[in-house]
Amino acid sequence: MVPEWLASWCRKHLGAVPDKVLYQSEHMSEVYGLRLIDGREVAVKARPDRSGREASCVEVQRFAVLNGFPAAAPITGVTVHGGRVVHAEQWRPGGDLQRGDDPATARLFAAPLARLVDLGEDIEVGGKAPGAMEPPLPNPEWTRWDHDGPGVWPHIPYLEGYDESRVPEFVVEAGRRVHERLAEIYLPRVLGHADWESQNIRWHGDTLWAVHDWDSIAWLPEAAIAGAASGAFASFAEPTLTPIASSEAFLDAYQEARHPFDDEEIEVAWASSLWLALHNARAEALQGRTPLALNAVASQATERLRLAGA
Repeated sequence: MVPEWLASWCRKHLGAVPDKVLYQSEHMSEVYGLRLIDGREVAVKARPDRSGREASCVEVQRFAVLNGFPAAAPITGVTVHGGRVVHAEQWRPGGDLQRGDDPATARLFAAPLARLVDLGEDIEVGGKAPGAMEPPLPNPEWTRWDHDGPGVWPHIPYLEGYDESRVPEFVVEAGRRVHERLAEIYLPRVLGHADWESQNIRWHGDTLWAVHDWDSIAWLPEAAIAGAASGAFASFAEPTLTPIASSEAFLDAYQEARHPFDDEEIEVAWASSLWLALHNARAEALQGRTPLALNAVASQATERLRLAGA
């Protein structure tokens, strides 16, 4: 059943109404794979209109595809419809998951992220230059260690109202230390994908077929983007934290593809890898979910904090 708002949006912006739903999911956003009555197959994505960052994310996606990066090409810009921000893109199904969390898989995931960041450097962000894009801020909440609110954690609407006493003290303490470490940095920011996880990436063998979830483009120090991915690349159905050796392999491969990090950037990368896991561990504790990230943080936090200089 196609929602009335979706049929109306397709009629207005694509010139045809849906004939068949090929795919549907609802998590942090609504995603519909559709066959239109004129035979075209498209994906329509919608999320609550909260931040105003979505248009910049779609423009990064468009630029990446135009420069040969494997992803679905946007068909429309971002529009506001019934309190949602909505856009359509090419329907790009297929490809397989790479589910390993070993060092070899880590290296496989690192190289295309480096390529994407490399492409992003050609996009003019901020400033007064003609055609400059607004930075995609605020950053996704799971990488929003740079928030300006009180306390350690950023404001996240879907985690409001839960009992914070359910979060183990080791998570709170590690979060405080990582937050303080990352608050000290003054590194240039770049565009990158902040949800670089197995669930969002498809392959044909070892060849990248498609990167999805471009709503997760961030404007962060490069080491933070690489670091977050180094800890999260193996996440699929539930978020987890990769083994430390695999994060190290990811960061080594990323630097080989881009450039070596200095000592501060290395620490920022390790801090970011832990911050993302702490975000997930806190959510698991608050919501009473299976403690996958919690258990991983419990076993790895001490070493990651040491590597982060925190």
